[in-house]
Amino acid sequence: MDGAGRFSRSLIARLSGAGADAFAAAGERLRAREQRDRRAAEERDPFARPRGLSLVMRRVSIRIANLHIPRRAGLFASLALFAATGLYGVQRGGHWPAVNGFLIGIGDSMANAAGMQVRGVKLSGNRQMSHDQILDVAGITPSSSVLFFDPDQARARLKANAWIADVAIQKLYPDQLLVSVVEREPFALWQREGRIHVIAADGTVILDHLDSRFVGLPLLVGKGAEARAREIVGLLGDHPHVARSVRAAVLVAERRWNLVLKNGVDVRLPDENMDRAMADLARLDAERRLMTRDVASIDLRVPDRVTVRLSDDAMKAHEAALRERDRERARRRAAQGQRT
Repeated sequence: MDGAGRFSRSLIARLSGAGADAFAAAGERLRAREQRDRRAAEERDPFARPRGLSLVMRRVSIRIANLHIPRRAGLFASLALFAATGLYGVQRGGHWPAVNGFLIGIGDSMANAAGMQVRGVKLSGNRQMSHDQILDVAGITPSSSVLFFDPDQARARLKANAWIADVAIQKLYPDQLLVSVVEREPFALWQREGRIHVIAADGTVILDHLDSRFVGLPLLVGKGAEARAREIVGLLGDHPHVARSVRAAVLVAERRWNLVLKNGVDVRLPDENMDRAMADLARLDAERRLMTRDVASIDLRVPDRVTVRLSDDAMKAHEAALRERDRERARRRAAQGQRT
């Protein structure tokens, strides 16, 4: 209008904007119409191809409908359910060992009927435990079969016994078993809470009571003494002259040893260099018969020095001797004064 085209450009922009809006609205109407036509077609044709989740669900339902269930499947499913429930109850109630033993008994009976009954057990290595004791601990009975006998379980039961350090078991088909045991040796006696136990070299308690067969073993006393049995017994073995006079070895505060001699003398050993202290004790006893004197204790804890404490009777006798000596000296001085 004004010769610069401003009116015409503004009119074109408005017309173009209106045309875009109209085109978008027409597209939405077209899509909505297509959706209505599709839904209408699906309603008219129930066998139209579904899409998405509907297609998946239809396929699954068709497969389920076409499944062929054999006859008596319900009966078998019920029996399986009851069996599973029974096994769960056995497990929860702690009855599985009894059930397992019953099943093994049935298996043994069948294997024995086939000629696999255990008819011989070759046992070696036992000295403290009898043949019958080992068979009883291992679970070997007249009705056991070689086929169903479990060597691992038998080995675990035998190793749980304090006498047995190790064991090897082999099956010799059709009717033999080979059992080889390694027994622990009685090493010392250990006094705990007023009771005496027989222990092995590693400190394992073999017997919780004193057996007359082992009264000659070294006696150890104190908490933790069983764990250090090798230490003190080996030390006494290196000094047999001292060991013959020892009644017991007492572990003090789980740290050091005291030796109680048969005459009641208490020998106090140091924390370290016990071998040197024992050698000094043996030398002093050979030279001065120190361990047989009327003393209460011999203290060897300080290197290069031996402290001896007299017994009460010896102390009284010593004090009386000192008083008598003092009186004798006083009488001598008095006699010398009179002569002067």
